[in-house]
Order: sequence, then C-alpha cells, then structure tokens
Amino acid sequence: MGRITLDKVTKSFGEVNVIPPLDLTINDGEFVVFVGPSGCGKSTLLRLIAGLEDVTSGQIRIDGDDATRMPPAQRRLAMVFQSYALYPHMSVRKNIAFPMKMAGIPEDEQKRRIDSAAKALNLTDYLDRRPGQLSGGQRQRVAIGRAIVREPSAFLFDEPLSNLDAALRVGMRLEIMELHKRLATTMIYVTHDQVEAMTMADKIVVLRAGNIEQVGSPLELYREPRNEFVAGFIGSPKMNIFGGNPAQQHGAAKIGVRPEHISASTEAGTWEGVVGVAEHLGSDTFLHVHQTGLADTVTVRVDGELPVKHGDRIFLTPEADKIHRFNEQGLRA
Repeated sequence: MGRITLDKVTKSFGEVNVIPPLDLTINDGEFVVFVGPSGCGKSTLLRLIAGLEDVTSGQIRIDGDDATRMPPAQRRLAMVFQSYALYPHMSVRKNIAFPMKMAGIPEDEQKRRIDSAAKALNLTDYLDRRPGQLSGGQRQRVAIGRAIVREPSAFLFDEPLSNLDAALRVGMRLEIMELHKRLATTMIYVTHDQVEAMTMADKIVVLRAGNIEQVGSPLELYREPRNEFVAGFIGSPKMNIFGGNPAQQHGAAKIGVRPEHISASTEAGTWEGVVGVAEHLGSDTFLHVHQTGLADTVTVRVDGELPVKHGDRIFLTPEADKIHRFNEQGLRA
C-alpha cells in the first residue's frame, strides 16, 4: 500500500504563497520524481507529504486515510535526506536499528530486518563499522537502510545523491532503481537533475513556482512537452528554441528542436553557421554553432567522429517531423 493523493493542497509562508492549489495522485508502487529549478517548491511539497510542514489548505490522503493533520510518525512514510544524518558514535547496525528501537520493536525482529536490509544494500560486511569508516556512497546506503527497516508505505528521497561525486551518483542511482524493483514500494524522489529524473522515474512531475507544469512518463515529456518551459527543462543538452524567421516558416511563434534532431554537414543544409565550442565526448560530440543571422547559439549532437573544429563552416538541417511548435503563450501548438 502506498497511494498518495493531494487534493487542492496549498502552502503559504506568511504572505508568500509558495504552493498554489495543487492536485496530484501517486499510485501504489510508482517511482515518482519531482523535478524543477531551484526554488520551484519540490522539497516543500515533499515535506508537506511527510508532515514536516503544515498544509495551509487542502487535503493529503495516504491509502485513503486523511493524513493532512496526522503527525509524521503516524504516516508510515520513511524519508531519506540530502545529509546522511547518521550518529557518528554508533555502529552501522545501531544506526539502522535506531528507529525500530524508538518504536519498541522486539530485538529478534530488529535483527531480522537489519540483516535483510544489509543484504539488499550490500552492507553486511560493514554492520560493525562506524559512519566515519565508510565512503559517502556507503553512508547513503546506511541512511536508506534505516528507512527500509521501518517497512513504510512509501519512501521519500530529498536530493539524496547531491553530496556524492559523479561516479558515485551513477552507482547509487542504479542501486536505488534496483531497490525499487525488489521492494515494489512507492518512492517519491526530489531532484533538480533532469538526467536523474529521466533515468529513474515511472512518472515525472515538473514544477515551476509551485505549479505543476506537466505530469507524465519520461518519454511523454520528452516527445510531447506541454509548453516551452518543459521542453527546455527535459532533455540533455536542452532543446534549442527559435523565434523569428525559422518559427514563422513553420507557422508558430517559436519552434524547438532537440540537439539530437539536427543533422550537421560540411557541405549543405538548411541553416548555415560557424562552429564555436566543440565538446568531444568520445561516441558523441556537442557542437555549439553560431548560426548566421541568429543571436542564439545552436547546440547540435553529432557523431563523435565528425571531423569539425572551432571556426569551421557548417550546415544544419532539423528533422521536419521532430520540430516542436509553440504559440505566443509558450504553449504547445
């Protein structure tokens, strides 16, 4: 069980309304990612669900029960924070056991849950160590283990990987995804990193200024962004947005084309430009092209073997069926 429903939920801090009326349903077993720029309200929304912030108005239901004014400890939710929040003087075993000890769970049941969580997280050999003897990734796994043993209806992750280096982030991302498949428990994950959102989520909730801009699967948001904001936020590198003549030729106020949907040639094409920065990544190269007659730089994703360099003349051709059209309000046309 782990169905969470938000019905016209709002949150204000004094005169400042940070979450306008918001409706959202998270189904049992889903992996849902809240994503958006800094200050968009995603962490505040997570804290409202957890009960760490009071709802100004509206209702939160967990498995059909009204949880709007329910204390956090009664919501059967387990939260994993950005900081590991481990007790440095306690062993890994005692850190994981702490919430169960506070709940008065018998010691034999504590041991069973600890052993099970440690096995799932590859922590069995580290149970007698202290946090200071562990790597950042191992400490984050301990924090997740402490959440698992509570056997919650849902897990809430608040940017849990932001303190890790790039390689550890990728590894932990995969571990959390594997954990979700094994436990089949609802997970809500907050991040500002849209790559994490795209790779991890069953369903993405894109937020801006407390409003939900779009909800859907990663591919739905990638293929059919509802507006210019979602189009520019989802995808890496982000979508190119054009106004002026290129847009008018396609009957729109603006058009968007993803870097991977523009072909590049040194001989001929629709648009002409000059190569600025070329980011060579091996299999791919990202070209930042200064297009003749346009102020903005165009980003193009090409094969890593394309022999171009700074200052080269180049021609670009967008794929006609992959052009996104937007009206004056920035909405999908």
